[in-house]
Amino acid sequence: MRLQKYMALSGVASRRTAEKMIADGLVQLNGQTVREMGLQVNDGDVVRVRGEVITPVLEKHYVLYHKPAGEVTTVSDPEGRSCVLDHFRDYPARLYPVGRLDYDSEGLLLLTNDGELTEKMLHPSSEVNKVYLARVSGKVTPQEVFTMRGGILLDGNKTAPAKVRIVKEEAFATMLLVTIHEGRYRQVRRMCEAVGHQVLALRRVQFGPLELGDLPRGKWRRLTEDEVRKLQEL
Repeated sequence: MRLQKYMALSGVASRRTAEKMIADGLVQLNGQTVREMGLQVNDGDVVRVRGEVITPVLEKHYVLYHKPAGEVTTVSDPEGRSCVLDHFRDYPARLYPVGRLDYDSEGLLLLTNDGELTEKMLHPSSEVNKVYLARVSGKVTPQEVFTMRGGILLDGNKTAPAKVRIVKEEAFATMLLVTIHEGRYRQVRRMCEAVGHQVLALRRVQFGPLELGDLPRGKWRRLTEDEVRKLQEL
């Protein structure tokens, strides 16, 4: 088995992230630090990541978590902020988040030890939809919605077409439902800012076939068999 796949099946990371970890010298094979891609892991070989022995996980776990604002989607944080994985220290398997939600955002976050599924969901070619409910400042015009739908220039590259619709108009704010499939840095916030509106609150309500529903902030649940099947069919 190739080393990257071995790491993915061990729940360490997706294959793409595993390749970066290998390149960064974080992986050892039989006591030797390796940086070469495509190495084979055979029966009896010992693989360590950051000094810790890893082995492929037979039982897969899938958890849906309602991340509140004020938590970082990382294993640890050098600034000492609350981390999503702090809630899963005693969970029977080592979980990793599938993608990220920024510190100020809340909503649906998928955690799993299935590295192959993680890679599949995050790969750009999969174009997995992510749906956000955004409360933005001011009144959003039809022309601004049209502009966002057609793509916004960010970092010199235009975003892919998005689905955007107004779901509620308030006295000094507007509620938007925004669907994208890219994963650019703070993309929804920056799209709204590009047409002149500050995001006041942002919640991810859907990720692929998964829906947040009425799960309270800070709570989690395991996926149903049907939800797992739908993920595997992507």
